[in-house]
Amino acid sequence: MDGAGGSEEPLHILRAKYHDYCSAQVADLLVYMSPDEIYTLAHSVLTEEAKADDISYTEMVGIATEWLSRRVALPPFEVWVEDYRRHPKRYDAYLLGLWKRQEDEG
Repeated sequence: MDGAGGSEEPLHILRAKYHDYCSAQVADLLVYMSPDEIYTLAHSVLTEEAKADDISYTEMVGIATEWLSRRVALPPFEVWVEDYRRHPKRYDAYLLGLWKRQEDEG
């Protein structure tokens, strides 16, 4: 993939940024949910799994996050990275900064 005029970052950084981008997309949706909607979603998921015990709000948010992450239409890595390499600045607002841990470790 040609990075001319775009990003020449190593693949491990691009993968970390992709995961960061995906996390940000799910987090954006979660922010728009009210506590009641999160409660309803979590309990409907738990009822389907026959695990409708009392759970904490943190656990409910985790369940809602997992449910949303399976249903959000996100591009495959190969498609995302091709666009990112051509237009890295477009994605700056969508990154949470989680990818920087990978950069520090790399």
